[in-house]
Formats: sequence, structure tokens, C-alpha cells
Amino acid sequence: MFLFRFRRGHSRLAPERACARTSDGTAVPLDVREPSAWRAGHAPGAVHLPLTRLLAGATLPATVRGRPVVAIRRSGHRAQQTAELPVSRGIDAVDVSGGVTAWVRAGLPVADEGGQGGRIA
Repeated sequence: MFLFRFRRGHSRLAPERACARTSDGTAVPLDVREPSAWRAGHAPGAVHLPLTRLLAGATLPATVRGRPVVAIRRSGHRAQQTAELPVSRGIDAVDVSGGVTAWVRAGLPVADEGGQGGRIA
């Protein structure tokens, strides 16, 4: 299994690579946007944990523990911070360059909370 290792300057994946790694089960997509944005649309199979909760010390969901993580924010501006948090807790993590906004621009799938076609809120 390919393990990610967060390193300054090497911590980002293009949306297409992130999608490939999460689609094949190599990594877990971890969406850290707030609940309203999550409900509107997220990467299929993503685990949701808002950044505000992560920053407050929330425990990573059981489905994430022991697995590489691809952190996803809206535009990627604070995604490096998002990837650093799981790393500080012993999780291999990277972030999606450009966030979910770039994910959608690349034509990659988005699902709403019901599993149907979503949108970016």
C-alpha cells in the first residue's frame, strides 16, 4: 500500500490524483468543510469532520484511523493546515490542491448527503 507522508512543499495532490487514490481505496477522503457545505456536495466516500471540530481536538473518525488521508477544503487555502493536524496525530495525510473547488473544475464526481449529484456550496 502506498503511504502518504506530509512534507512541506510535497503535501498536495492534484484533484485527479486525489480522486484516483480515494476511489481505489488507497486513501480516505476527509472533508473538513462546515456541515452546510458538506450536505450540498462532497467527494464520494468522503468522511466528514469540520475543521472547527478538528482544531478543537476532535478525535478522527474510526474509518480514518490507521489509513492515509486526503484532506479536502473548499478552495485549498488552509488545506495545508488541515493536512498537518492529522499528521500531528500520527496519520499520513496530504491535501487536494485547490480543494473541492478544483475537484469540481476538473469534472470529478460530487455527491450530496443522499448520494446523488451534489453541488459546491
